[in-house]
Amino acid sequence: MRRNKVEQALPYGVVKDIAVPVEPEDERYWVPDGHGLFMRPLMINPTNGDRVALVKVKRNGIVSRHRHPGPVHGYVLKGEWYYLEHDWVARPGMYVYEPPGDIHTLVVPEHVEEMVSLFHTFGAVIYLDENGKTVDYDDVHTVIEVCRKHYDKVGIGADYVDTLIR
Repeated sequence: MRRNKVEQALPYGVVKDIAVPVEPEDERYWVPDGHGLFMRPLMINPTNGDRVALVKVKRNGIVSRHRHPGPVHGYVLKGEWYYLEHDWVARPGMYVYEPPGDIHTLVVPEHVEEMVSLFHTFGAVIYLDENGKTVDYDDVHTVIEVCRKHYDKVGIGADYVDTLIR
């Protein structure tokens, strides 16, 4: 049932809301990030430097060792994963909070075919080698660039990213 749409003027400085349909059968919306996982961006905020995305991993083993200068909130939807540095396993329905500065190594167990989690990341993801040296990073600006290139390449169009920016 469709409700009647009521137009309202937004207060000064308030951005328009966003409602992103997630089409799991269309793999083109999943952007490979170059670190062994795929992301389905849902919201990107260049002003605050945060983003919300679904993250999918279709392989087992170590995915990445990384840290964040800002907090990360996560919610597991499918499969399971854990960090080598912690004693818990993230399973469907579990909420995870990652404090700023925490270094962790994401691992998907052997018996898991696919893991999907929702993450709200504030700031960059800094990828580290086994000695803790920075080897790469991503932030909202690199995510926008990677997504534009991917969506253009797969026929969705680079401007699709603009619908996710808030």
